[in-house]
Amino acid sequence: MLDKVLIANRGEIALRILRACRELDIKTVAVHSDADRDLKHVRLADESVCIGPAPSTESYLNVPAVISAAEVTDTVGIHPGYGFLSENADFAERVMECGFIFIGPKPETIRMMGDKVAAIKAMKQSGVPCVPGSDGPLGDNDEENLRIARDIGYPIIIKAAGGGGGRGMRVVHSEAALLNAISLTKAEADAAFNNDVVYMEKFLDNPRHIEIQVLSDEHGNAIHLGERDCSMQRRHQKVIEEAPAPGISEEIRQKIGMRCANACVEIGYRGAGTFEFLYQDGEFYFIEMNTRVQVEHPVTEMITGVDIVKEQLRIASGEALHYKQSDIKISGHAMECRINAEDPDNFMPSPGLITAYHAPGGPGVRVDSHIYNGYRVPPYYDSMIGKLITHGEDRQTAMARMRNALSEVVIEGIKTNIPLHQKLFKDSAFQAGGTNIHYLEKKLEQQ
Repeated sequence: MLDKVLIANRGEIALRILRACRELDIKTVAVHSDADRDLKHVRLADESVCIGPAPSTESYLNVPAVISAAEVTDTVGIHPGYGFLSENADFAERVMECGFIFIGPKPETIRMMGDKVAAIKAMKQSGVPCVPGSDGPLGDNDEENLRIARDIGYPIIIKAAGGGGGRGMRVVHSEAALLNAISLTKAEADAAFNNDVVYMEKFLDNPRHIEIQVLSDEHGNAIHLGERDCSMQRRHQKVIEEAPAPGISEEIRQKIGMRCANACVEIGYRGAGTFEFLYQDGEFYFIEMNTRVQVEHPVTEMITGVDIVKEQLRIASGEALHYKQSDIKISGHAMECRINAEDPDNFMPSPGLITAYHAPGGPGVRVDSHIYNGYRVPPYYDSMIGKLITHGEDRQTAMARMRNALSEVVIEGIKTNIPLHQKLFKDSAFQAGGTNIHYLEKKLEQQ
């Protein structure tokens, strides 16, 4: 097992990693910016190192500073969490070149999955279903691009190969708008990702967002942990997640899950990962793979009993998976609300001092958060300050427990999006299950 791990992140995920390390008797190093000296995991870590000023470009994204912190503390492994450098292949490569263990996939795997065109090609070769599309980058031949779009059928969507987080995408409804859309998306992709490669896919107008959690080791073993429904989104950012997804049978779960697990073996995947799909009319369509731990991993942990972060650490240590597919059983239902420091009406960030904090409790309630009474939420980073997770023997119980938990939590001094979650958990369509990825946006537009 790894002797010492540097946590190259902040907030709730950094605290989550620290707790997993403690359970495995691994020493921890917390790196932090000037603004994050009072983070809970910084106070709890065995060692801490300040790596720069508040802006993330000068601290958490500063690769030399992170590597230097690992060197001066005699760290063995580096866990990137999610966001920041977690899917940066160059960082993973640098970590390994400097003699440390990167707790995640191999750099070449991150690089391949980060290129959407390469990822789709790899998935097709592995038998994972993909959205009908151009099967590669779009060239400069206008007639050929028009022909591809006609064959796919409108509406289509132009996507940047290096894009992510909802950026680098443009929907096209008619042939007259296609060529201009391609040019604009290429220019935007070049500016945002330093990569102007774009491709074309069929635009699904009524899909759900369903993803499959996988674990894979270096010994040719891979399993899936079922699916999550992450369709409740605003501007391509997830708001509520749940597992399992409503309406997905055990037969379908095993069919698509085993395809994902087999794909992991074929591409030599290592660690935790997530296959993201659009799901419409009973069919799964692969869109991308996230080569890191997900924000919403707790709902999968709640229904399977598998500690995903501990498995990441074990796999990085060279151990074989502790589970076989036959060991994985889905038990009950879990829901997760992302709690953000933001105005629930206009979604503007709301940093500041938390003057009162009380976490909810009761059966089946879990809170993953780094905040405490007297903590000051800084204005420099993502607004998420925690995750509220509930579990029950069925979906109705998990929802009832979430409504209770939302009514109990107290966060004063700043605004949060808790009122939005309370409205959504009273929404009849969401209560019924199976809402699509456009539902929340349309609901907010009507208010």
